[in-house]
Formats: sequence, C-alpha cells, structure tokens
Amino acid sequence: MRYIGVKFYCFFKILVTISVMQATVVFAQQNPSNIKYVDPRIGGVGLILEPTRPAIHLPNSMIRVFPVRADQIDDQIAYFPLTISAHRQNWLFGFMPYTGAVNEQTWSKKFTSDNEKISPDFYQVLLEDQGTALSFYPAAKSGFFKLSFTAKSSKYIRLNILNRGVINLDGKMSISGVEEFRGMKAYFYAETNTPLEIIYQDGQKKDKALLKLSNQVQNVSFKYGISFISVAQAKENLAKEIPDWDIAKVHTKATAAWNKALSKINIDGGTDAQKRVFYTSLYRSYERMVDINEYGKYYSAYDKKIHTSGRPFFVDNWLWDTYIALEPLQTMLNPKMEGDKIQSYVDMYEQSGWMPSFALTFGDDPCMTGNHAAAWFLDAYNKGVSNFDLKKAYEGVKKNSLEATLLPWRNGPATSLDSFYARKGYMPALKPGEKETVKEVHGFEKRQSVSVTLENSFDDWCIAQLAKASGNEKDGNLFLNRAANYKNVYRADKGFVWPKDADGNWIEPFDPKFSGGQGGREYFTENNAYTYNWDVKHDLSGLFELMGGKVMAEEKLDDLFRSSLGRSKYNLWYTFPDATGLVGQFVMGNEPSFHIPYIYNYLGAPWKTQKRIRMLMDTWYTDNLFGIPGDEDGGGMTAFVVFSMMGFFPVTPGVPVYSIGSPVFNKASIKLDNGKTFTLNAKNNSAENKYVIRAELNGKVLNRSWFTHEELTNGGVLNLVMGNMPDKNWGKTDLPPSSITYNPLK
Repeated sequence: MRYIGVKFYCFFKILVTISVMQATVVFAQQNPSNIKYVDPRIGGVGLILEPTRPAIHLPNSMIRVFPVRADQIDDQIAYFPLTISAHRQNWLFGFMPYTGAVNEQTWSKKFTSDNEKISPDFYQVLLEDQGTALSFYPAAKSGFFKLSFTAKSSKYIRLNILNRGVINLDGKMSISGVEEFRGMKAYFYAETNTPLEIIYQDGQKKDKALLKLSNQVQNVSFKYGISFISVAQAKENLAKEIPDWDIAKVHTKATAAWNKALSKINIDGGTDAQKRVFYTSLYRSYERMVDINEYGKYYSAYDKKIHTSGRPFFVDNWLWDTYIALEPLQTMLNPKMEGDKIQSYVDMYEQSGWMPSFALTFGDDPCMTGNHAAAWFLDAYNKGVSNFDLKKAYEGVKKNSLEATLLPWRNGPATSLDSFYARKGYMPALKPGEKETVKEVHGFEKRQSVSVTLENSFDDWCIAQLAKASGNEKDGNLFLNRAANYKNVYRADKGFVWPKDADGNWIEPFDPKFSGGQGGREYFTENNAYTYNWDVKHDLSGLFELMGGKVMAEEKLDDLFRSSLGRSKYNLWYTFPDATGLVGQFVMGNEPSFHIPYIYNYLGAPWKTQKRIRMLMDTWYTDNLFGIPGDEDGGGMTAFVVFSMMGFFPVTPGVPVYSIGSPVFNKASIKLDNGKTFTLNAKNNSAENKYVIRAELNGKVLNRSWFTHEELTNGGVLNLVMGNMPDKNWGKTDLPPSSITYNPLK
C-alpha cells in the first residue's frame, strides 16, 4: 500500500507539474515578455547631433536615470542624475560612489566603466577605477541604488547639486536636498542602510557633499524619493513606493510595468535585430509625457501653485516633434492616458493664459514653430478620445492662433509680423542682407517665414474642425480661409515653396537646396524647401494641383529622393546639421519628413511607398549604437519606427486614417484599450517580398492603401499578401482622403 501511495503521490506531482507548466505557457503566451528585445544603447552615438540616453524608468513616470557621459562609447561616467526634469535638459542631483583620498579632483572625477547591463527596468555597471559595482532600479517617483564596494580605502557617496541648492544630513541614515532650476525647485529625500557622516566641499554653499561610509561596510543600499513640492512630499513618495529594503520587489514591479506596456503590440517573424529595433522604439515611446502628480497633488510651473487633483498631470512634451507620430501612437494604445495628457495642456492654458507649445516641467518652452496642440487635440478627438474639456481646448488653440505670436521660439502677445500675417496670409521674409527690425524675432532662430506659414496653415485647418466639434461653427470659415495660406508661399513657376517679402515679391536669389543661413532659419525650420514642399498634410490634393497635377507631383516626389546635394556633405551639414539620414534631398533624421514616403499612396502609386519605407527602415534603423539617424527627441522619431515597422502610418494628424506601407514582420497584433485586437498579417513576407500584391480586411477584398481608425478599433484582421514585384494597380484609384474640404465630423 505504501508503494502504491508513493506511486500515486509521484503521479499526482507530475500531473500538478504539467498543469503548472501548461498554465505558465498559456500565461506566457497571453502576457509575452518583450522587454528582452529592448536595447537602450541603440542610437547611443549621435551621427551629428544628440545621442539617445539609456534611460531607466517606468512608462511615463517622473524618475528617469542614466549614466551621464558624452555618449555610449565614452567609457567614463561622470555621475547619475536622480532624475531629469525634461528630456535632454535639466538633470537633477548628481549621484556617484567614490573611494580613496579626498582632494580637489574628488568633486568632478569621472570613473571608467565596464560590464554594463541596461534594460528599461534595471541598470548595472562596474566602476573599474574603484572596483565598485553599481545597480539601479526605478519606481514611479523614487529609485533604488545598490552599491558593492571592494576597495579597502575610505568609501563615500558623492552628491552634487547640478544647478543651485543645498544637501542636508537629516539623521544618521537619511539625507535630503533641494535644487533650484528654471524658476522652480526639485527636492529629494533619501535613506541608506548604514550610518553616514557628511563632508561638504564648501561649508557655506553645501551644494557638493560626500556621505562618508564606514570602512567596514561593503554593500550599501540608497533609496530615494523625488518631489517638485517639498522634501516632506519626497519622503512620502518614497514611503509609498519603496517602504522596505527589498530591491527584488522594486525590480519585479518595474518589470511588470514594462511587460504590460510592451505587450500591447506583439509581433511574429522578422529577425532578432528587427525585433530589437522595434521594441526599443516602443520603449522610447514611453519616455514622455511624464505624470508629476504626487499622490493627489502637483506643483504647476504654469501658475507657480500647488494643486490638489486626483487626475494625472503630465509634463515634458516637445510637441513639434511628437504630434506627428508619438501622440497618434499613444492615442491608439492608451487613449485614456492621452485624454489626461491633453487635459493637462488645457489646465496649463487656464493657469498661464496661453496654450503651451513645449510643456515642460518648469513651464512652456516655446521651441520650434506652429500651434500643434490643435493638431494633437483634433487627432485624439477624431479617434474617440473624449476625457478632456473640448471647449476649453478649442478656446486655447484659437487664442494662440489669433492673439499670440506665430514667431518661432516665442509665446505671448502678437507682434507687428502677426498683424501682417493676419492681413496678407503669409509670414514675410527679409531680403538677403536686410537687417531685422522686429525686436521679438529670435536672434538665432530668425523668422522661418515659409515654415511658419505652412505649419500654421495646417494647424488652422485643425482649429476649423475643432470649431465645429466644440459648437463654434461660426469660426469655421475664418480658420478654413487661413488654412489655405500655404498657397501664398508656393511659387508655381519654380515648383517650390518660396519665401516672399513684405511687398509680395519672391525672394531672389534663392536656392531651394541651400538658402536661408544656418539651418535655413531665415525661411525654414532645420530643413530646406525640398522637405517643406510636402508640408501640406491637410490638403495634399490641393498641393498636387499647384504642382501641375498628380503625374507631375509624383515626378517631383521621385526627384526628392534622387536629387543631388549640389555640394559636399561637409558644406551641407555645416549649414544643415539636422539634415541627417539623407536619401537624395530626403531627410530621414528629422520629423518634417516622416509622412513624405507615404504620400505616394495619395498619388495612386503605393508600391513606391512600400519600396521607400522598407529601404528606409533597413538602412537607417538598425540595432547598434548608430541605429537612429537623427535626434530621437524622446519618442518623436522612434514612434515613426513603431508605426512603419508594423506596416502603416497616420499621415495627417486630425484625419483618422492610416496609410499602408510595407510591414517588416509577418504579424503584428495590437491589443486595444476596448479589449479588442487588431492584427496585421503579411503573408509571404521577406526582405525581397516587400510589395503588397493583394489585401483583405476582415475577409473582404481591400483595394485601397489605407484604413480608418474606426476599422482598427473595431478589431479584426488585415491580411496583406506580399510579393517581390509590385502590383501597380493595387491602391491606384481609391485614394486616402486629404483635402482642405474634408471634414470627418460631417
């Protein structure tokens, strides 16, 4: 009997084990861990401009930590910021372990690194000079460093205020600090698992400190909270998120948060390298905006007050970069969060009096050009996002259009140039050599006269649609008329957008490839006329007419990818450093180009979109340190990669339509917020089979190169049959909508 019992027990254990294994497999299939494909080092060496930073953080959260160094091939780390207040700007509170004698070099010494391991949910490195191992794990508003010392010499934690402020030792094992930056303050509160003694570089300033550790200690834990409200709030944030010293628990929560975000899109097929590019791009699409609501209250730099709110308050958005792809991607994946982001902008408008442009932690930083909050709001609204105050949103973008200045890098009251724009319908350019007389014009950024006209034409079209949606139909015609202003800077006899002076004369001499000074800023924003020729997202059909019809427009689009630079790359990049990822005159490394390869769909030649997109993905987006062709801009560029590798792209924000390209993967499944799934299958897909030769949407033949957001959110299956030769008739006649008269709200 005992033998039988043992056999039964063993058999029972086997059954249980099999059941657990099966359940684990099912769970894994339902909840894939795509974090293994994320490599934050991709793009870590900027081709010309800024490299990406391997940020460790939770999706859309306050704490963002990375090793500060020149780029990813720099083997010396200066310090780790406890967080950053805005992407690429204002790194706060420098943290670094230190061993050895204290001298003048102690406070700025960099340390050689090796054996670095980086994932969104953790970071590890060996600091070779001192033999110290460092690891970091993020929470939302707090973080956890673990230090393992091997040196027998004196051991310290080095803390630096990076702007202006003080560091205090609060108790035997607790530290706090405050840092002033850009008109506001950040606070931290930290605890260690070992007693501390504080040593200041300057006893008066107290902005650089060494926290002396016992010589006997080897393993040190340092956990901290960050706040924009107070030290007390930072302490509360830490207590809520990391109440004990269980670093594994912090890591587990971070991994779970990323698995949830990254599993919203699941892919099959493609190479491991392509998967790394894709999921790294998706990870970067969650770096901002960031929620700075600290458990029921937040500090707003827009009215310099602390507010009580149970709703997230999002900051850090470089809207010129992000309205094109990042916000549409998040609208698709996280529509409720998108409404919270937009409401944050509306709140900022009510707090400050102007709708922000780049809504950073420390206030509006009105970089670049345009009133792109209008495009973002309309796009989200037309895709079903409704959890924001539409009437106030409209009021704000209307005020910015009619009462604020349109000048680049400015926000605030209109100027004499804006009065001219309202009367004449274009921003006037200066004649070559003519000195600036309008004091509000930025000394370096100039007037950017053509791109200001083009971008505000699009934004005013978006405001016209918002006018109707918000019950302000009477405003519609005003903004539709302003939406046609792009025609005032198109020179038909030359076939290019062209700067015009205040007297209505075309500027001469003018070279569409090279004129405009540094970055083309006299007339354009970081790019030339070849790029801005296509910046009429809201009325492509009208643009084609100006170009002489679709046939001539298609020839002109071909020429964009084939035209020579007309000079050496050195000369080009000296003047246009943002023109990276070049294919002819096409600039892959800058946001105004993203929609351009998809314009072939609007010309009835989608096979050319398929060819171009696949080439651009294969050429410029790779899984190495050089794998991003321009400034990544906190998701502005990598969201374009996510869309394009899946096989479609939203050409015109505000028009709820996706344009089909050439998917890299055999299958992409998108888990939607409404519980449904949209799946795109690319049958016979390969490097050679990049052309769509047949398509079906939910079992019905699809002869158009586009589908609607409604068709996506209804769930279902889009099947694309791929081949190595183009079907030039597929998608030739039923063209995607883009017209100044197109109103999706009718």
